[in-house]
Amino acid sequence: MYCNAACKKKHRHKHKKECEKRMAELHDNKLFKQPPPLEDCPICMIRLPSLRTGRTYMECCGKVICSGCIHAPIYDDKGNEVDNEKCPFCRTPPPYSHEKLIKCFEKRAELNDSGGINNLGGFYSEGRYGLSQNIAKAIELWNRAGELGSADAYYKLGNVYMNGYGVEIDMKKAIHYWELAAIGGNVDARHNLGCSEGRASNTDKALKHFMNAIEGGYAASLGIIKLMYKEGEATKEDYTNALRSYQAYLDEIKSDQRDKAASSNDRYKYYESAV
Repeated sequence: MYCNAACKKKHRHKHKKECEKRMAELHDNKLFKQPPPLEDCPICMIRLPSLRTGRTYMECCGKVICSGCIHAPIYDDKGNEVDNEKCPFCRTPPPYSHEKLIKCFEKRAELNDSGGINNLGGFYSEGRYGLSQNIAKAIELWNRAGELGSADAYYKLGNVYMNGYGVEIDMKKAIHYWELAAIGGNVDARHNLGCSEGRASNTDKALKHFMNAIEGGYAASLGIIKLMYKEGEATKEDYTNALRSYQAYLDEIKSDQRDKAASSNDRYKYYESAV
């Protein structure tokens, strides 16, 4: 343990360095612990891909469906193909107006659905579907979604502070939110942290972040480890392990149904080729 509030007041000066070292150790233990993978698609029961085009949030039921199941034809109990416009999970027709769409997401928000709140924040940030652009409202919603478990919302908050999107640029806050997102399993945030550590010449930490991101399916991190290997900043073993980790990820998420969807349209692409 490190100093609590009472210890800080009385005698932290006696062991300040030890406390700071221990606090950093505890932080890194939490940060670099590999989070559980994304849940399985509720229809095909195969692990959901991390690439955003490989999965879709359904505002009707709050389920996240893989691209393969979104694209696949649906059959009735007699084997006849039926209307595929409905949600493949709950069979609810999609909202056919912006107003109805927003009402669906507001309903999900009322139910404390982190995915729905996260998406609603995105709509406010861009002023989409009839909503007026409102960055402050988007930040409020993303904070709420993050507290409810949305790693993607924390990733977006990190980007807000990195780019100064409606706020002052603050890299300390950006990294704080990316760390929360990475702990929750967001590979984009994990990759950003690796890049940040790399720019600071913290090669060991950068490598850990990139390896973690690769296990979660982030191909760009694999490309960077390949470059690090060429420049002598990573070993051959590091690069070999990275390749194996990415292949293991692909083996877990691939399916014929998802391949058919991806070949029909790039918006169903569910993984990036290793570089």
